[in-house]
This record gives sequence, structure tokens and C-alpha cells, in this order.
Amino acid sequence: MQMYTVSSSPHIVSRQNTPRIMLDVCIALIPAGIVAAFVFGPRAVWITVLSVAAAVGTEALIQIIAKKPVTIKDFSAVVTGILLAYNVSPTVPWWIPVIGSVVAIGLVKQAFGGLGRNFMNPALAARAILLTAWPSQMTTWAPPMSQNVDAVTYATPLAIMKGTEATGTLPPLRDAILGNIGGCIGEISAAALLLGAAYLLIRKVITWHIPVAFIGTVALMTWMLGGKDGLFTGDWIYHIFAGGLILGAFYMATDYSSSPMTRRGQFIMGVGCGLITTLIRLYGGYPEGVSYSIILMNIVTPLIDKYVRPRKYGEVKADEKCA
Repeated sequence: MQMYTVSSSPHIVSRQNTPRIMLDVCIALIPAGIVAAFVFGPRAVWITVLSVAAAVGTEALIQIIAKKPVTIKDFSAVVTGILLAYNVSPTVPWWIPVIGSVVAIGLVKQAFGGLGRNFMNPALAARAILLTAWPSQMTTWAPPMSQNVDAVTYATPLAIMKGTEATGTLPPLRDAILGNIGGCIGEISAAALLLGAAYLLIRKVITWHIPVAFIGTVALMTWMLGGKDGLFTGDWIYHIFAGGLILGAFYMATDYSSSPMTRRGQFIMGVGCGLITTLIRLYGGYPEGVSYSIILMNIVTPLIDKYVRPRKYGEVKADEKCA
């Protein structure tokens, strides 16, 4: 008589685990970091190292104080530190990424129970707080080292496109794709970010639903409403490749714990992020809107999951009972 082992679900075994997933994200972010190092110099590397060290140290310290297992080997704090560094200017004082990482890990992640329990992306929440507390330092941009431009007066491409507070000549689209522009450390090279995104998609760490819905909505809305000569005259291509859209769509909006669980919910989140980003970029007082759009959609993610959750097998709706 053959004996069987009976156990509770789940019965599917996967090679994916948290350290492997987070390590894949770190690998995917390397090309953007290399470009930033070439464009901005050692300062970009120093800011990234400080941010990662503060994130890892904060997580370990909180877990030791709380007498919980120290989980810094899962690379999740490393990812948060890198993403935070990629969302600040290379000109920021050294203490800004340190404070940001402490806020991201301590306030947004560990205060809500740790990995998988944070209701919004820790790096973006910390960036929003830093931008509110120190707007001048956070919005002083460094030009590429190849350009002889005063960092205080240097404007990002999106600020030039908006035309409210910044003036200048819009750099060629090629520069925005390759990274020869100013901006946050990790957002300047669309090509490097897309290379990492392709790696994540191939590794099945993320799916295409949120990024495609997010970027597609921004493209459509900026093409329709972003032109100065009427409807459907906006430079939607530049809106895709300039700023933090690709960084946000592929690396932060897809965060497992703060994005919807279902494919339909993810599509809804992507569209919502795209609409909010477009409204801020075109009509708000700030030339970029990716961070705030993701944070706002993180907040409504529980509602999205509630209303798009799949129907239970065998469930009968009220109207069907009366039929």
C-alpha cells in the first residue's frame, strides 16, 4: 500500500523568494547607477552609498530594539535605499538621504509591521517628506559634467517644458534617453532604466500591467492636452522619456505590498497614476508628478482590491437567485 503525505496549501513550489526578488531589483537598478556615476561623478555614488547604509542600519537597529529577527539579508532595505537615492538631486547635502532612509524604513516600513505590510512605497513617501521639508535642496539640480552650466540656475527638461519658473532650450530627446541631462540621480537615463526593466520582466519579478497602463495613460493625456497649439499637439514622447516616469512605473508602482493584487486592479492603478501624473505636470505647480501619483494610488489600493477581487467559485449573486 502506497503512503501519501497530506499537507495544507499552497502546494506550488517556487524558486522565487524575497531575497532573490530584491536582489533582482538591485541588479536591474545597476545600469541607471552606472550612468549617474558617469554623468554626475562620484557625488552620485556617495549619495547612494549613504542612503543604502542608513536604510540597512535603521532596519537592523529597529529590529534589534524590538527583539525581532534581523532581516537585512533579504535586500529589501537595500532596494529602499537605492530607490530613495535615485529620487534625489546629486547636489543634496549628505544628511538628506540619511534622514530620508531613516524615515522610509522607520516610519513607513517598520512602523507598520515591516516588509509586506507598508501601505505605500517607503522611498516615495520619504521623498515626499524631504521635498516638503527641504524644497530648495531637493530642487537644486546639477548639470551633467560635460556641460558648463551653473547648477543653481540649471533647469530639468520637464521644468523647461512647463515654462513656469524655468527657461532654456529643451535638450534633444537623445540626451534624455541616454542620460545627458540634469535631474534626480536615477531618472536621467531612460535607456538604462528600460534595460533594467527588461531584466525584471524576463525574470518575472514584475508584470507589464501597471507600467504599460501608467506610461500609456501619460502618453495619451499629454499628447491630447499637453500642446500649446490645441488638442493632440503635445510632445508625449518627451513626457515619457524625461523625468521619473519610467523609474516610477517599473520600479516603484509595481511594489508588491502597495499595489493591487489582481491584473484588473493593477491596470486601474496604472491608469490612475497616469491621470494624476498628467494633471500635476500640465496644471499643477510642480513640473513632475510621478511620486505623488503613486503615493495617492497606494492609498486607494485597498479599495481597488475590494471592488475588483475575483468572484468566489460557486458564488451566486443576489439577482441570479431571483431569476
